[in-house]
Amino acid sequence: MVSSDTGGRKAAGRAFAALAIFIGLTALLFWYDPSGFYLWAKAIHVIAVIAWMAGMLYLPRLFVYHADAKIGSETSETFKVMEQRLLRLIINPAMIVTWVFGLWLAWSGFGFSGGWLHAKIALVLAMSGMHGYLSASVRRFSADQNSRPARHWRIMNEVPTVLMIVIVVLVIVKPF
Repeated sequence: MVSSDTGGRKAAGRAFAALAIFIGLTALLFWYDPSGFYLWAKAIHVIAVIAWMAGMLYLPRLFVYHADAKIGSETSETFKVMEQRLLRLIINPAMIVTWVFGLWLAWSGFGFSGGWLHAKIALVLAMSGMHGYLSASVRRFSADQNSRPARHWRIMNEVPTVLMIVIVVLVIVKPF
């Protein structure tokens, strides 16, 4: 278990270093070409959304298998490490970057106006609520306190998918 903890700290250190480099490069991009920053911000936002969604789709799938694993088994312990790392090193940073750049784009490009944008922000808030639910579930699984069956997690796996589809349609089609 000590090697797993050490590995987790090393991974967290690498993630922190990558985030610091990312912030530094983003600041340089803005400083170097403020007028062209909008397109870079949009690209960064889309990349972050993809990373966030990948994690949001994968984490409930891990829960499906973890729910059927015997408490205290090697399999259960492996799922705990996978879930915690996925959440802390990918999903959480991706959500933060998504929100930061998304809000900046909404302000800079649209002045926070447009019915489609308001609906999108509401759905991203719902996605963030789902993120919170999954985060709390990681803690419950980690403490061997999950009370939900695998079927529940199969259903929960679909929630981010449905939200993502509606959000993408709002962004591309801008129906109102």
